Amino acid sequence: MTDGPTILVRFALYLVLAAMFGLSAFSLYGLRAGERDDAIALRPWLVGSSVLGLLLSAIALVMMVSNMAGTPLWPVDRAAVAMLLEGSPTGTAWLVRIAALFVAGAAALPARKSDRALVLIMAASGVAMASLAWTGHGAMDEGGAGWIHLISDILHLVAAAAWVGALLGLILLLAQPAERVDGDHLRLTHRALHGFGAVGTVVVATIVLTGLINSWLLIGPANVAALGMTTYGRLLLAKLALFVAMLGLASLNRFRLTPAFEESIAGEDHRGALRSLRVSLGVETASVVAILALVAWLGTLAPPTSGM
Repeated sequence: MTDGPTILVRFALYLVLAAMFGLSAFSLYGLRAGERDDAIALRPWLVGSSVLGLLLSAIALVMMVSNMAGTPLWPVDRAAVAMLLEGSPTGTAWLVRIAALFVAGAAALPARKSDRALVLIMAASGVAMASLAWTGHGAMDEGGAGWIHLISDILHLVAAAAWVGALLGLILLLAQPAERVDGDHLRLTHRALHGFGAVGTVVVATIVLTGLINSWLLIGPANVAALGMTTYGRLLLAKLALFVAMLGLASLNRFRLTPAFEESIAGEDHRGALRSLRVSLGVETASVVAILALVAWLGTLAPPTSGM
């Protein structure tokens, strides 16, 4: 089997679980209890993400078993599936993810989301997101270095998910029909933007720190100069370039566009600032989607420190 379908499923799983975790977190720190389900349609997004996460996880398991056992996708080799689930950390992580997604989906079913329900959804979807570390390079090392790598990879995934979900929440707020965009909605949007600015600092610091740790463990100082000569290295450099672009856009949003948006609300002339915010967030979201696609691809390639 080619890596194409595997990369596609990995990418979709990253995107869905990141959206679920990040959107639930954004709803907690960016919106008040009475605003959440009115400002953005949380229920279909969270329930849909849970269902899609379960489906993609099942597909990923079948594909993993097929690749490992050298068997066709259909009929499913049930014995090989049972062996993977019962006898490997990857199988245990998969079972934990399934349980976490069921919990998150059940908590997302009520029409109105209390703080307690959102905390449960965020925690469960965070566990589901963290379980993906066992399907990538984070689980390749042993001993103390292995634990450092795994924990760093988990923090990297969760921090990236917080950014992805926040972008989704902001886009949903800014994409409301014109008839729903009144002064109250604009003030709510500005408050959510401001809230993400504060959380975003922690998110970026976590991504940068864990990214440096992961790079040290996966690349090694001796291989930095030769990065551009391998597929893995070129994809990693592309990911870094997109991340730098995202940092620039996030800074533009926080220090220029968000203050301009606040001034336009006070002056009751918000169209220009709103348009600029939508464009900037759209480009930032496209960049993060491209980064997740690159991460899914990188996870199928041997890093320089593997010696392969």
